[in-house]
Amino acid sequence: MIAELKKTTEGKMQKSIDALKNDLAKIRTGRAHTGILDHVQVEYYGSLVPINQVANVTLVDARTLGVQVWEKPMAAKVEKAIRESDLGLNPSSQGELIRIPMPALTEERRRDLTKVVKGEGENAKVAIRNLRRDANNALKEAVKNKEISEDDERRTQEEIQKLTDKYVAEVDKMLAQKESELMAV
Repeated sequence: MIAELKKTTEGKMQKSIDALKNDLAKIRTGRAHTGILDHVQVEYYGSLVPINQVANVTLVDARTLGVQVWEKPMAAKVEKAIRESDLGLNPSSQGELIRIPMPALTEERRRDLTKVVKGEGENAKVAIRNLRRDANNALKEAVKNKEISEDDERRTQEEIQKLTDKYVAEVDKMLAQKESELMAV
């Protein structure tokens, strides 16, 4: 019972870290990277699909993305989807290739994005602490039902606290890395 509780708690904490990675990947820095378009949806024969299912997304250079559509009629739809996304990008078509220059970030915008990054990190830490609380409550319930001893409860709570500390430190490390990316000119 204790081993299963620790395993599920650690798995959920890892999912919180993975969710934070995805959220941080969506926050753009001054550099271009292909993952920035992952959540942009394009209408393709009546249904919405991610861009990478109708085109190749490549890096042209450090500040420019290239989108090569597989079907010529999709170029206009892909360009429109990118323009209407919340990313603030302005694509330009050159035949079947759509070039997307990444605008440079102003100092003020960098500071705003840093605040957003810190908010995402705090949300991840809260999620991890909530998982710790849930695990500790499950342990207390098990002691109350006489399934485990109080010594086992105390020992397991310490182990769960160590897990919590480990994952919170990982969140801090990810935040520091993203903030340094944002503030680099």
